[in-house]
Amino acid sequence: MQHPNNYCSNGRLPGPTIRVQEGDTLLVHVFNKSPYNLSIHWHGVFQRLSGWADGPSMITQCPIRPGCKYIYKFTIIDQEGTLWWHAHVSFLRATVYGALIIRPRDGHSYPFPMPYKEVPILLGEWWNTNVFDVEKLAVATGAAPNLSIAYTINGWPGDLYPCSGNQMYKLKLLQGRTYLLRIINAALNHELFFKIANHKLTVVSIDARYTEPYVTNVVVSAPGQTVDVLLTADQPVGSYYMAATAYASADGVLFDNTTTRGVLAYDGAPSSTTPLMPVLPDFNDTPTAHKFYSNLTGLVGGPHWEPVPLKVDHEMLVTIGLGLEPCPVNTSCKGPKLSASMNNVSFVRPTSLSMLQAFFFNVNGVYTTDFPAKPTIEFDYTNASINNNIPMLFAPKGTKLTKLKFNSTVEIIFQNTAILGVENHPMHLHGFDFHVLAQGFGNYNPATDRKKHNSINPQMRNTIAVPAGGWAVTRFTANNPGVWVLHCHLDMHLPLGLATAFVVENGPTPETTLPPPPVDLPQC
Repeated sequence: MQHPNNYCSNGRLPGPTIRVQEGDTLLVHVFNKSPYNLSIHWHGVFQRLSGWADGPSMITQCPIRPGCKYIYKFTIIDQEGTLWWHAHVSFLRATVYGALIIRPRDGHSYPFPMPYKEVPILLGEWWNTNVFDVEKLAVATGAAPNLSIAYTINGWPGDLYPCSGNQMYKLKLLQGRTYLLRIINAALNHELFFKIANHKLTVVSIDARYTEPYVTNVVVSAPGQTVDVLLTADQPVGSYYMAATAYASADGVLFDNTTTRGVLAYDGAPSSTTPLMPVLPDFNDTPTAHKFYSNLTGLVGGPHWEPVPLKVDHEMLVTIGLGLEPCPVNTSCKGPKLSASMNNVSFVRPTSLSMLQAFFFNVNGVYTTDFPAKPTIEFDYTNASINNNIPMLFAPKGTKLTKLKFNSTVEIIFQNTAILGVENHPMHLHGFDFHVLAQGFGNYNPATDRKKHNSINPQMRNTIAVPAGGWAVTRFTANNPGVWVLHCHLDMHLPLGLATAFVVENGPTPETTLPPPPVDLPQC
């Protein structure tokens, strides 16, 4: 399954797992030995006063050029659990990623029984071609990118693929022991169902936020999300498959309809034993996905729990969805290109200076702060008839941001649209976690849907899977100065323009003011 033009980290796929404790300061030396520009994002890390280390290219830094290096320095503050790191330029994230495990400080413990062993489970995608060229071809032709040919568990595709034989992840279990599986969806473009035959899983954390224990036989995760589950080896000695396959919410859209699997082998199980296979949900089983996503709740009073801010300073209704844009002249593009937008603005990254540099040095002309707080045109958002209104399919391009006062509270109601079809969109916010107050289907109706808000023990996440043809209500406090991007974590949608960003002003003290950039910050 190896391809010479797909790049990995330290010669591994996945890349090395970084294990730290809450309160640790990390210095990560990144040497770019690939022929492409790249940067590394520390997905879910707050980066309190260290926005220069967040990593998204042209947002907080210019990319690291081939043959060059950059030292990322940041401190893990008020976070425990499973996060991860990945390339944040083009499709390079497909093979440049790894786990970031944050354990409690010395003298502190998990809010659940200590597991016998902790095991990262990284779910990925694989192309048998250069992933950089996959995106390049899609951009040139205006079409959707070629699909992956396999999913992987910890870099291994499993025995259902003819090209991989017995290249499969295997985990040995001791009967009666409990294991903490740290599941990371590192796939580029697919949400995934994950099951283990004949075993229940207890969710105890999501996106490095502790939850009330939630027992389930299936986990659903969107690209960018992490789910920590307790697995007790309470079945008869034998072998059991773990398996992952796509949750594809968009009707009529092609997807990688394959299944990856690994094996849980109990100690003492004969090697000749045929593992039991779990029954996976159908690819379009939205009820199962929504039940999992919406039933999780926060662990009130647990480590790093934060109450919901009740006073809202900045309210936003943000439509998210696909669209079209005209083909550039004198190109191989045929017909309108795929595009994407938020509130009818299709995001364009700067090319000469990162937005964080423009903020710090007060440089004009890199971005504007006029991103609309609500749709510029109101319509029946989830009604497919909108596709008959051709002008509505084309959103103008722009680098429009929202300026926020330090410590202000922001409520974002994400609303999926039916333009080119409804789809579940995983929206990732850099620099913060948000409370997820409610989720539902159809058009958000404040008169009725506000009654569904959970202000007592809502889940907290850095990546929310907004239901297909539906909405999600989130809230966060802008207590971290800098520039923080909000974007869809389906990698084929970010370059299409499904993004925006927040400019959080400095606070009143040196402890709430963004420091100068490091001297080795890459230049454009």
